[in-house]
Amino acid sequence: MNAPRLEIEAPLDEPLIAWRRFVRAMPERLFDAWTMPEHLRRWWGPRRLELVVCEVDLRVGGGYRFVQRGPDGTERGFHGTYLEIDRPRRLVTTWMYEGSPDHDAVETVEFEAAEGGTLLRGLSRHDSVQARDAHLEAGMDAGMTDTLARLDEWSAAEAADSV
Repeated sequence: MNAPRLEIEAPLDEPLIAWRRFVRAMPERLFDAWTMPEHLRRWWGPRRLELVVCEVDLRVGGGYRFVQRGPDGTERGFHGTYLEIDRPRRLVTTWMYEGSPDHDAVETVEFEAAEGGTLLRGLSRHDSVQARDAHLEAGMDAGMTDTLARLDEWSAAEAADSV
């Protein structure tokens, strides 16, 4: 069986990236996976990168910080603030790549129950089309595809552990 496909749309004249992908896990489980460090450490980020910092203060006004380390030792940090928490339906945060601190985004992830799992829908609202394009050109598609494949693996392992 083929893995679900990540769909990404970026309107030419708007600083937006919309994405969607099906995951075989219920919204409650995926919301926890998205917000709890003990789960995030097992799936967040592309396989080739190690998540060396994973801090979460899950409350409106609280923040998070993730740092990934590549095989060459290079580290990339990301941080943001939780703007809206509606477990298990919706999560809205700011998003800042520390390598480009002049640009931030507002990220919305929605967890919609669907037959056999959850349809994840995301929307990134950047402060400019140029910042949006930089996000896409940095390898967002490949990185998210690998990351969400890891989320599938985490979900299958969690389901097997609960049997």
